[in-house]
Amino acid sequence: MSIPTVTPKYSFGLKGDVSNNISYLDEQTIIYPAGSNLIIYNVDQKTQKFISSNGAECITAMAVSPNKRYVATAEKNGEKASIAIFDMTTQRKRKTLTPGEENSQSYVSLAFSPDSKYLVSQAGAPDWMVTYWQWEKAKSMASMKGNGHTANPIYQVSFNPEDNTQICLSGEKLFKLFRYNEGNLKQFAFVKVEAQNYLCHAWLSEDRLALGTDGGKIQLFEGGELKNEFTVHTATATGNKDSADNSRKTTPLHSVVKEAMPVRCIAVYSKGFICSGGNGTVCLFEKTDNKNVFKKAQTVGIWVDAATQPPQLAGSEAPPPTSNEIRSLSLSPSEESVICTTTTQQIYSLSLSNSGIGKGGSSASFDYLTHSFHQGEITGMDVCIRKPLIATCSTDKTIRVWNYETNVLDLCKEFQEEAYSIALHPSGLFLLVGFSEKLRLMNILLDDIRSFKEFTIRGCRECSFSNGGHMFAAANTTLIQLFATYTFENIGNLKGHNGKIRCLLWNPDDSHLVSCGMDGAIYDWNVQNVKRERECVLKSCSYTSIAITPDLRTTFAVGSDRTLKEVILADSTVLRQVSAGDVVLTQVVLSHTGKMLFVGSSSGTIRAMKFPLTDGGEHQEHPAHSSAVTRMKVSYDDQYLFSVGQDGVLFCFKIMDKDGRGLKKEKDVNFSEEVLVTKSDLEEKNTQMSELKTRVDELKMENEYQLRLKDMNYNEKNKELRDKFAHDIEALQTMNEAICSDREKENTKHAEEIQELVERQNRTLEELENANNQKLLTEYEKYQELQARSQKLQEDYEHRITDAEEAHQKALLELTEHYESRLQEKGLQLDQTNDEHRQKVMEYDELQKQMEEDGDQEVLDLKNKYERQLRQKWEENTKLRGEAGILNKKVSSLNEEIKKLNAEIQRLMQEVKKRDNIISSLKNDIEGLKKEIQERDDTIQDKEKRIYDLKKKNQELEKFKFVLDYKIKEQQRQIEPMDTKIKKMKAQIKNMETELGTYSQDNKALQFEMEQKELRLTAADKELHQERQRNQDLRVEVKNIKCGLHGALAYIQEPELLKKAVDDLRKKYLQDHDGGTSGEERETDIHSEYARQREHLERSVASLRKKLAKDTEIHRADYIRVMQDNVALLKEINDLRTELKKSRTQAHDLEAAIKIARKQGFDDQAASAKPTVPPSNLAKVEPTDYSRLIEMQKTEISKLRAMIRDLEGGKRPLSRTKLPPMQDSLVTVQ
Repeated sequence: MSIPTVTPKYSFGLKGDVSNNISYLDEQTIIYPAGSNLIIYNVDQKTQKFISSNGAECITAMAVSPNKRYVATAEKNGEKASIAIFDMTTQRKRKTLTPGEENSQSYVSLAFSPDSKYLVSQAGAPDWMVTYWQWEKAKSMASMKGNGHTANPIYQVSFNPEDNTQICLSGEKLFKLFRYNEGNLKQFAFVKVEAQNYLCHAWLSEDRLALGTDGGKIQLFEGGELKNEFTVHTATATGNKDSADNSRKTTPLHSVVKEAMPVRCIAVYSKGFICSGGNGTVCLFEKTDNKNVFKKAQTVGIWVDAATQPPQLAGSEAPPPTSNEIRSLSLSPSEESVICTTTTQQIYSLSLSNSGIGKGGSSASFDYLTHSFHQGEITGMDVCIRKPLIATCSTDKTIRVWNYETNVLDLCKEFQEEAYSIALHPSGLFLLVGFSEKLRLMNILLDDIRSFKEFTIRGCRECSFSNGGHMFAAANTTLIQLFATYTFENIGNLKGHNGKIRCLLWNPDDSHLVSCGMDGAIYDWNVQNVKRERECVLKSCSYTSIAITPDLRTTFAVGSDRTLKEVILADSTVLRQVSAGDVVLTQVVLSHTGKMLFVGSSSGTIRAMKFPLTDGGEHQEHPAHSSAVTRMKVSYDDQYLFSVGQDGVLFCFKIMDKDGRGLKKEKDVNFSEEVLVTKSDLEEKNTQMSELKTRVDELKMENEYQLRLKDMNYNEKNKELRDKFAHDIEALQTMNEAICSDREKENTKHAEEIQELVERQNRTLEELENANNQKLLTEYEKYQELQARSQKLQEDYEHRITDAEEAHQKALLELTEHYESRLQEKGLQLDQTNDEHRQKVMEYDELQKQMEEDGDQEVLDLKNKYERQLRQKWEENTKLRGEAGILNKKVSSLNEEIKKLNAEIQRLMQEVKKRDNIISSLKNDIEGLKKEIQERDDTIQDKEKRIYDLKKKNQELEKFKFVLDYKIKEQQRQIEPMDTKIKKMKAQIKNMETELGTYSQDNKALQFEMEQKELRLTAADKELHQERQRNQDLRVEVKNIKCGLHGALAYIQEPELLKKAVDDLRKKYLQDHDGGTSGEERETDIHSEYARQREHLERSVASLRKKLAKDTEIHRADYIRVMQDNVALLKEINDLRTELKKSRTQAHDLEAAIKIARKQGFDDQAASAKPTVPPSNLAKVEPTDYSRLIEMQKTEISKLRAMIRDLEGGKRPLSRTKLPPMQDSLVTVQ
């Protein structure tokens, strides 16, 4: 099989001990080191690109060119240092610069020239050499010892931003300016004041420098002369702004900034400069009218506030430690944001554009660029099976849970003590963490990590969950303890190791556990029998990690002997050993398919081994960490490789084949999305949701009411504006008509003026043409005269030129002949001198050889002679020194012992006197204490009895808790469909809201049309209202007429009365035919209609209130019913347990009876079975029914065994179904 490759996907961490370890490449991209790699991070897209420094142990310094195209890194390779230049366009190494005669093992500072063509480097101890490079040609232009004849360390070197030839050095009591000239670096502008301990510097302009000291001061120099000095913190401050015009009221991360905090970095920008001002603070200084004075504009700190923390970490994110000094600063090209790194390996960012910097803004504070990182060595790591999670613990006392799909820190919590080991449950809901005092089992909640069970295992360095998650193993010094995850029962203890256990691995079916330790032993344990089955012991090697194949046949181990071993545990033999060279292998991991093997080393590299292993150990090496790899894991689907190291960085690698393609997934893993939430949190969120819903409803009502009011106001305003605009339009139309008439008049006037101007122009044109024609005639005549004269002059010049050429050629011929004769003479002389030169060179070479041979011989003789004398003297000297040193040590040790013994004798004599007095008093106390001990023994016995009773009760309560947990899970399953319904309804509401938006836009357009039509309809409405009023009046009149006619019909038999009645009707209705119902009657009708509508609304509100009360009562009854069901189920479980015990005893009795019946026969059975079976039942059974009895008992026993297996396997009968009670089998047969 070919060697797999791994490509880095993402890294969580920073290498904090690199000089100038962060910088902007553009507005969205930054670069910083992590492990032995350079990380190019895109702030907007949240992506990373990696540039690996192949073959380098670690990076010590970094610099970015002013044009942002090149990055230089100082690399340490064993005892030799080098400089690598990377091109950011291709992201590949461009040049490698190696020093000449320097003895330094590392570089402390690098800097590019303003035009990015030159590089200056500052080497470390012991030489402290400054080198001026032309890096494109890998040529050292000049070098010198930066600190002269002193041993003062140098911290920073830089170029003048306007001059390639000027550089500046600053260090401990050292500040120098150099100029490059003709292959040498010469000091200029000597400093005229006493130098201090300068930690950093920055060029403010071509000849001005700002230097930061360890005393918290900034000194301003111009041409080597001190112009000004000011302190960053004048007194003990609380992180607030020092200027009088601003005050900060928020509590900073570090509430006290001590006096004289060092200034470690300075960054220059257009308004002034920014510098680190102490423990987690940055000070901004702005220019003033006086060029030597800078005003402190603001102090910004790394503040702790719930608003500044990431939302997923609020309440759980560990605060940065007390010592959080800013190590490096970088400004974006547009000067809108600042990023900084701290000594705690964190990256923070600050937006200068949105934070009100320099404008009195008090809310400005640094925040994490992405999230917080580990600050120390990562001691433990584990990967989840059902979720894309990684859990890590570190020496910084924090536990962090990372998501390797979204590249986000999900959870972080700080503890009072350091965590040594960590294991993640396959479900991703539990954590097992080993602390110095106890082993704790913890719940991973939505926003917190909480402990719910503790085990008394001190300093657990290794722990691991089984693949099924139902068990876990923990190393207790040389003992391995097995526990059940859900019952917390100690399943067994595995004894056998003599040294510390370093690795625990489960096989895929959790039937075996493989362990290795510092005693050189690898053991294979059978978990079911709690016994050791196979082993391989090699005492010459201390194992640190192992990997096992899925079939458990082969084990791969690494340890202190710098080899990778392939071990066959069945034979206890080492099949193959692969040497790792000079590197110690610290970790080994095998993929879950058993086809890929990866190894981590003490140098921080990861090796992808060819699998199966070969004798040569073919592998491909990938740089990762800057120090030893402490843990390695492979994801369950074999797609990712994870590694952590002593440098505190977590790397995620994508596993690929030799062609650079991703591997095919042999196991499809669907990640779960379940999270744990406590009941109290859930109830709080539900109450908040209900409150918010009611608040939303209230706001909707308020908004609707406000919208109606606004519509009414807008309609009124619209009408007013329409009237106003109509009036304005009429006025404008009249104005427009007047302007049009004026315009016509002006047009006619302008036309007349134009005609007059055209006529004048034509006249002047004719006059000018006549004058110009006359001038042209005179000029033409002059031109002809001049042309004739020029022809004559040209002919004269041609004659002269021909005469001159002939004379020149004659002179040339004469000169050539003269010089050729002289050349021949000189050539002869040259040949003679060459011959003489050759003879002299030959003679000189022979003399030189003879002289060299004689000199070499003499030098060798003298060398041998003096070397012998030196060796003799050196040996004698060493012997004498050793003897003298031994004697001096003996004398001094004996004198000290004598003094100590004398002092001890005196002290002991005094103590003896004191002890005699104490003994007499203690004897009296002993008698009294004996009496107290007897009394306390009696009380202890009583309390122990009580403790025993309480433990029994505790066990019963734990069982009860397990049952309740199961019930809670069932209830949650029932809740899930309701959640899906809620989600669907929410989606429906969103769709309806979008529809509402479209409808509102349509309504606005329709409203405009409606308002126009309403204006037309108002006139029609008025007419319609009048017609309706008339119609109603006429109907009432007709009705009254009909009533009158109906009354008149009563006199149908009496003509006179009938005539009178008709006459009255005629007078009444014909004379007053316009009369109708009055306005008062109409008003009464309106009031009655309003009252009827109000009654209807009040009735509907009352019915809705009744319905709400009924729903709440139904909900409460359902809740009580569910609780009663739970209680009934618990009783049912207890009954089943008692019945199970009874059935077991009965089955045992029946089996004994059957055995006795088979041995002794049917006649003797009644007498022999008396102790086990009741005599009343046996007396009823006849001998002929025994065969039937046996068959019935066998079937009953098989049923009971199946039921016991189901109960032991975690199954339980369905709710509301009760198992049938166990009846006596003899009675059932009868």
